[in-house]
Amino acid sequence: MDPVLLIFAGLAAFVIYRLISILGTRTGHEQRPEAFRRPAKATESHVESAPASRANKPAPASASAAPLQAADPHFDEKAFLTGARVAYEMIVEAFAAGDLKSIRRFLGQSVYDAFRAAIAEREAKHLTSELKFVGIESASIIKSGVEGDSMFAVTEFASNQVRVTRDKDGVVVEGDPARIDLVKDQWTFSRKISSSDPNWTLVATGGSA
Repeated sequence: MDPVLLIFAGLAAFVIYRLISILGTRTGHEQRPEAFRRPAKATESHVESAPASRANKPAPASASAAPLQAADPHFDEKAFLTGARVAYEMIVEAFAAGDLKSIRRFLGQSVYDAFRAAIAEREAKHLTSELKFVGIESASIIKSGVEGDSMFAVTEFASNQVRVTRDKDGVVVEGDPARIDLVKDQWTFSRKISSSDPNWTLVATGGSA
């Protein structure tokens, strides 16, 4: 089985109003933070696990992920989504902290440029973001396919986050530190079929309806 425990990059919908409309959608299902316990912090080492033996045939993929397994018989949907969950939290937190250096190699150029511009805009307005990642409720491949020599997977995430934006005086201008938002995102990842690199690259982001 190819080691599709992947490192992604991504972006949650928070910080600046224009980002909310592009990168994430609140569902209106808010809860109090004390109702949740934060999971162990994700680290890059959790994603870069040693590959399983190729002798282990992966389980049949779901209908939405079947094109990926047809293109690569070693594609393991369960492993893909396990890595996606870990990476989603890691990268959402990295973006909130303004840290793109640690995740640069996992971003497509257009996504990296958009993230960098958003962080620069935030800094120019003297805004700071605070993020508490509570946990992921679900992650699933909703669409996939092959374009040329590359595979793509549109993955939908639903996660609970506490998101706050403050101005230079520390006044909250967006979000609520006492509220947990259910945020939905759709990220598109791409990987060349023939590549020896098992990691997928984030090539598009968007909020989920």
